[in-house]
Formats: sequence, C-alpha cells, structure tokens
Amino acid sequence: MNMVEEKVNRSKPKPLDIIVTAFMIILCVLSLIPIYILVVNATRTSVDITGNGVSLIPGLNLFKNIGTMLDWSATGKVQYDAFTGYINSAIIAFSCTFLTVLFAGATAYGVCVYDFRLKGPAYTFILAVMMVPVQVTSVGFYQFMSKIGLTDNYLPLIIPAIAAPQVVFFMRQYMKSSFPLEIVEAARIDGSNEFRTFFTIAIPMMKPAFAVQAIFAFVASWNNYYMPSMILVSREPNQMTLPMMVNTILSNDKLADFGAKYAAIMLSIIPVVVVYFIFSKFIVEGVALGGVKE
Repeated sequence: MNMVEEKVNRSKPKPLDIIVTAFMIILCVLSLIPIYILVVNATRTSVDITGNGVSLIPGLNLFKNIGTMLDWSATGKVQYDAFTGYINSAIIAFSCTFLTVLFAGATAYGVCVYDFRLKGPAYTFILAVMMVPVQVTSVGFYQFMSKIGLTDNYLPLIIPAIAAPQVVFFMRQYMKSSFPLEIVEAARIDGSNEFRTFFTIAIPMMKPAFAVQAIFAFVASWNNYYMPSMILVSREPNQMTLPMMVNTILSNDKLADFGAKYAAIMLSIIPVVVVYFIFSKFIVEGVALGGVKE
C-alpha cells in the first residue's frame, strides 16, 4: 500500500514544477509575440498600422505590400532584390557556419584531448578574446582590409569566422561533459591517426554540439549588418546582403508605407525561422549537455 501511495505521490506534479512550467510558458509567449506582430503587420495596410496601432488579427494585404516593395525596387527608390540578397547572404552565412564549427570544434578537441605546457594559458587567452567586442577592433580591421585591397570582397566576412572563441568555449564544455577520452586512446591503439580520430569519431559523437553551434553561427551571420556594411563600401546591388537591402528600405524616410517595410523584414527572417524549426531539438539537447559546471 505504501508503495502504491509513493508512486501516486511521484506522479503528482509538484507546486514548484507547476510554477516553473508556467513561468517558462510566459517567457515563450513573450518571445514569440514580437515575431507574431511583425508577421501580422506585414499583412496590414500602412493606414491601419499607424491609425490603429498593435493588432493580433492578420490583414489581407500581404501580397499588396510585397508588390509595393517590389515597385520601390523597380523604380530605383531602394536597392532591393530579394533573390540576389538571399544568394549573397547564403554564401556568407553557410561559409561562416562551416568554418566556425569546424575550426572551433578542432580547437576544443585539442584543448580537451591533448596535454601540453601552455594548455591553461591558451584556454585563458581564448576566454579573454571573448570579452573583446567586435566594435573595438573594427576600425583597425577595416584599415587593414583597405590596405591589402580586400574591401568590397566577401573574404573579410568569411575568413574571420575561423576564430570563434565563444564556440570553442561551448564545444569544450560539451566535450568535458559527454566525450570519453578513453575512446581516443582506444583509437590510437588501433592505429587511427589524429585527423581520422577527430573526423570519424569525435565529430559524430559531438553531433548535437556541432548542430546547435551551426544554427547559432548561421543566424548570427545571416542577421549581421555591421560588418558587411563596413566592408562592402561601394554598395553595389549585386554584392549587398539581405540585411543591407532591408536597411535601404527602413532608412528611407520618404517611403511611408509601413506595411511594405514590415513585409521586407518578414521576408528576411524566413530562413532563420525555418532553421530554428527544423533543428530545435538539437538546440535543446546541445545546450543541456554543454551547459555544465567545471
């Protein structure tokens, strides 16, 4: 009888669990409301947006707003070409994502697996670099790229993705929690070289960490406006990324159709939303396993 009562008590939700669950639901709703309002405003007329304020009920003017935005582009009022913007942003985002997860994963693997004299200082240096915001080094970086003739080029936007200290930190935390070093020793005994061990053993075992960091790196690169606007100085339409194109619409005070502006923003976030929906399970699993204390 006591065992039955104990099982019943365990199945009942605790008050603290109910409070935490309710709090998380509220946070989730608060996070989704701005995106929902953005989508709703993209379907409303400019008069409705300015006159009635916030609304949770979608309108019927989405395609009309998109048509207005395309008319602005056709008449030269804005530098906007959705197809070109998607292609340019995709080239940069996918390249940065690949380099970030590959080199950050290799660095974290080296810091965890190998024992060398400067292991501690090397990791401390990586953490110190995390504290330096990109705005601090942007002026010197631009001057250096200008002197070597790499402005109006995608290389300065892609190559620096190799150095991602925050991704190295996460990867290391993940490996310390779920990557057995004994398997590396076993692979060495079996005659596997270091590169083969990393690519055929370490990467498959770290798949959740690689997936979640790939998602974050893709989103950060896709939404990046600061660095492309600094490097792509000529503002050639065939080079501009999608955030740069959207900015030409939002920064033009003469264009007062807010429905079309919201439609431009909505189109720019579609790839980000799709990526999150497809790989959301990797985000939860990767964050849960990577967030451990030392």
